[in-house]
Amino acid sequence: MAALLDTEADVPDVTSGKITPLLKTIGLITKVGGGAIDPSGDDLAVTAGWVHRGKDGVVMPAKGKVNQRPYRADEQKAIADEAKARGMKVQEVLRLLGEETLDVYLNETACWRNIPVNVWNYYIGGYQVIKKWLSYRERNILGRALLPEETREVMNMARRLTAIILLQPRLDENYRNIKAMAFSWPPP
Repeated sequence: MAALLDTEADVPDVTSGKITPLLKTIGLITKVGGGAIDPSGDDLAVTAGWVHRGKDGVVMPAKGKVNQRPYRADEQKAIADEAKARGMKVQEVLRLLGEETLDVYLNETACWRNIPVNVWNYYIGGYQVIKKWLSYRERNILGRALLPEETREVMNMARRLTAIILLQPRLDENYRNIKAMAFSWPPP
């Protein structure tokens, strides 16, 4: 968990090294309609409405643009392979990740493809993680388009959150085991 939450460090099999087949499908930066993204133009400018200004100019997440959809065949296969590798049923992995996925738009030209619903809806510290990150990266706040490494940060964030969500059954089991073995202190 500590490694997954440390955004300054690579996590083998999640953000570096041999990425697991499921995670390879998560958060891919994609040009709408196909083709290559041009990082020197506006393809990486965040203009999909992820920010609104609150009182005294405070930056707050806004609705933005997402397309909720069923998983594609290659994404379904990756989920099935992940379930098998973990000794889980496909339905259990889908319960954890969500029955559908999202394409999250930077603008009308580009999106991060396949961010599972429960990854998108993951909160830390009271904020929806990816959405909050995007609110500070709108071009009118940042003053420029994203750099390619910044677009990879969203992909890696989605992969880290996916890995955390998939750890949930093991973490829950660990908690139950520790709770059962807790020492009951006598009253003073």
